[in-house]
Amino acid sequence: MADITKDMTIGEILRTNPNVAPILLNAGMHCLGCPSAQGETLEEAAMVHGMDVDVLMKEIQAL
Repeated sequence: MADITKDMTIGEILRTNPNVAPILLNAGMHCLGCPSAQGETLEEAAMVHGMDVDVLMKEIQAL
């Protein structure tokens, strides 16, 4: 599996590993298919949702 970084867009992450979707949904990111998800990085999305991107990255890397 390719490495996932916080600089990747949500769309890129889901194309790289669709199994990340439940982690993002549990974190409150419910608009995985919306247009903003295609251009918003994980770091930007975490900031918008008021969460620590490093905590989210640890969950993703644990897959």
